[in-house]
Amino acid sequence: MPIAKAWSAGLLGINGRVIEIEADLGGGLSRITLVGLPDAGLREAKDRVRSAVRNSGEPWPDGKVTLGLSPANLPKMGSAFDLGIAAAVLAASGAVPATRLLGTVLLGELALDGRIRAVRGILPGLLAARAAGYGRAVVPTDSLVEAGLVDGIEIAGAPHLRDFVAWLKREAELAGPEPPAPAAPPDVPDLADVVGQPEARWALEVAAAGGHHLLLTGPPGVGKTMLAKRLPGLLPQLTQEESLEVTAVHSVDGSLSKSSPLVTVPPFVAPHYSISVPALIGGGSGIASPGAISRAHRGVLFLDEVCEFGGQCLESLRTVLEEGEVRIARVKGSITYPARFQLVLATNPCACAPPKDTDCVCSPSARRRYLAKLSGPLLDRVDLRVRLRPLSAISAHDAGSAEPSEAVRQRVLVARERAARRWSEHGWSSNSEVPGPALRRQFALPAAATVLLDRAMDRGALSGRGADRCLRIAWTLADLDGESRPGAEQVGSALAFRERVAA
Repeated sequence: MPIAKAWSAGLLGINGRVIEIEADLGGGLSRITLVGLPDAGLREAKDRVRSAVRNSGEPWPDGKVTLGLSPANLPKMGSAFDLGIAAAVLAASGAVPATRLLGTVLLGELALDGRIRAVRGILPGLLAARAAGYGRAVVPTDSLVEAGLVDGIEIAGAPHLRDFVAWLKREAELAGPEPPAPAAPPDVPDLADVVGQPEARWALEVAAAGGHHLLLTGPPGVGKTMLAKRLPGLLPQLTQEESLEVTAVHSVDGSLSKSSPLVTVPPFVAPHYSISVPALIGGGSGIASPGAISRAHRGVLFLDEVCEFGGQCLESLRTVLEEGEVRIARVKGSITYPARFQLVLATNPCACAPPKDTDCVCSPSARRRYLAKLSGPLLDRVDLRVRLRPLSAISAHDAGSAEPSEAVRQRVLVARERAARRWSEHGWSSNSEVPGPALRRQFALPAAATVLLDRAMDRGALSGRGADRCLRIAWTLADLDGESRPGAEQVGSALAFRERVAA
C-alpha cells in the first residue's frame, strides 16, 4: 500500500510544533479517515482538500485514504494542515514526486477551487520549523511578508494548489518574499495635548521610566484617558527579540498587518468594561486562544472606567501582574501565554462623578462602595496612584507651554539605560522586573533611607509587597535624577505615590 509523508506546523499557544502528515492509500470503499486528535475544523479538511485537488486538475485516488497526524497525542487545530494533507495524498498516489517535500514545511488553507488562503500563526510555525532543522517552507502568497520575518529558512509562496503542484513537478518556481514595506511611524498622540495635571504627567514619566503600573483617579474630562493613550509614546521601541515575541502573539490572534506585520512599538490595548474573563485573560473551547492581556504584551493595558469592570475580571489580573504570563488549563491541554504589560487604571471617584467634588450627591458609604470594586490585593500591585483635579482654566499660554512627548521620552530612555546597565548581569531590563528579595539583600539601602518605609509598615499602611514596590519606584526616581542609588528623598517620594488614596 503506497504511503507518503509531508510536514506542517501546529500551534500550542504561541509555540509551534512540526507535525508529520502521513497518507496511506488502501483498497475497499472510497472514504477518508483522519486520525491524530483533529478538532472540528480540521476534520472538515477531508472535504476541502478533496474538492481542491479535483478542481486543480489532479485525480483523487479511489479507495480508502487514511491520514495520520503525528505526534498523535498532540491536539491539532485549524486549517493550516490542508496544504500538507493535499501534498501527502498526491505523493502517495504518484501524481507528484515526493523529492521536494523532504525538509519542507507546508502551511495553508485550501479553498474548494484550489486557492491557498492565509492562516494564523505563520510566524511561530516557521520559527518552530527552523528550530527543528527544516530548511524550506511553502506558505500562502498573502502570508509571504509575515513569513519573510524568519531568517535562516527558504520561503516560497503559492497562490493556488495548481502552482504548488507545478513546483513539486519542477515545472515552475514559486515566488519568494519581498522586503517588507517600511513601518509607518506610530500614530501616538503627543503629551503636549494634555493641559495642566503636572502631578499626573510626572507620574506618567515615572511609570514609563520604570515600567510601573498606574492608577488615575479623577472626575470626567480631566485627562485620564488622554494621559493613558500617550504612555506608549514615552516607551522605548521593542528590541528585535521582543518584536518577534509580540508579533507571534498577534499572529496567533490574527491581528497582524499584511503590509508591515512586524510589531516594533509597544502595543496599546483598551478593552471595554463589558469584556468577559476569557476575552480578557484568554480562553475558549479546545486549546485556549490569547486574550487582551496577551495582546498587550510588552505594551500597555488600559482599563478605563475600571470600577465598571466585573470583579472576577479584575481579580484575575492579580497573578498575571506578578508573573508576567497567564496559564490557562483546558481539557485538551494547558497553555501559557506571555502577558508582561504595564497596567493603567482610570476611574471616577464616585458613581455620579460631577466636575466638582462639592456637587457630589453620593453618600460617603456609596463612594466607598464604588471604589471598593478595586480590591486591596489588586491595588497593592499598582505602584503609582494619582488624583487628578478639575482644571481651573484653559489658556493658550498653558497649552503652548506643555512639554511634548519627545522631550519626556528622552529622559525616560536615559533612565531606562541606567537601569538596564545596572541589572544587565542579573537578566533584568527594568526596575519593575527586579524581585523584592534582590532589592532587600543584594541592593539593600541604608536604614536612614528606608526609615519611612519601616514606619509605614509598622502602622499597617504598607504591606511587604507594597514596600518592595516602593523600593522599585525609588530606584526609578534615582535613575531620573541621575543618582547612583536612592536616598531618603526618593524613598519618601515613592511612598507618597503609594499612599495617595483614590477618594
